[in-house]
Amino acid sequence: MFKSWIATDGERMAPAVIRNYTLADIDGLIEVQKACFPPPYPPELWWNDEQIREHVTRFPEGALCVEMEGRIVGSMTGMRRSLGHAEKHDWASVTDEGYIRNHEPDGDTLYVVDIGVMPAYRRFGLGRWLMQSMYETVVHLGCRRLLGAGRMPGYHLVAGRISPEAYLEEVARGERKDPVLTFLLKNGRTPVGVVRDYLDDEESCNNAAIMEWRNPFLSGPQG
Repeated sequence: MFKSWIATDGERMAPAVIRNYTLADIDGLIEVQKACFPPPYPPELWWNDEQIREHVTRFPEGALCVEMEGRIVGSMTGMRRSLGHAEKHDWASVTDEGYIRNHEPDGDTLYVVDIGVMPAYRRFGLGRWLMQSMYETVVHLGCRRLLGAGRMPGYHLVAGRISPEAYLEEVARGERKDPVLTFLLKNGRTPVGVVRDYLDDEESCNNAAIMEWRNPFLSGPQG
């Protein structure tokens, strides 16, 4: 994939590019991880060289990055799996701890392993562009849907009062905002449910919301 456009944050205009990342981008991708997921997010969950090599080798179509001002400022990684509509899972098992060695070349679901944009560039809407590009990949490959789990970083603020399921419902109704879930909802993702103990994530109390986007070009029911 390769697309270019003029991105804007409402004031500045700057060229941007989305493309498939390669082994030459390892250092830049790790810098994106550090900027996007600071403590208390566990540093050991940042991408390492071996994981990125697996992404590029096993499923290059799902390895996307966005560049601005001569540097990588965001990335999104996917893999193919065949998963039931509401099949329970955790991040480590479904993504092989981010190494995607369990990638299924003919899997009917494009699963989101990771997405992140450096905070200084988020006002340019680059996360939305990355998500749209992965939707296009779903259509191009003929997958039936895109599926992934969204962190719930605002949940720890109310965890003593409501369940993660109730929190997700309130966000979906627009009664509450969450930095991740609200972004996913604005970009076309639909909640499927909540998975507990999905990932070691203090802010989300280890919960995650499973969110999908269905390929509109496939006819018939999609179970």
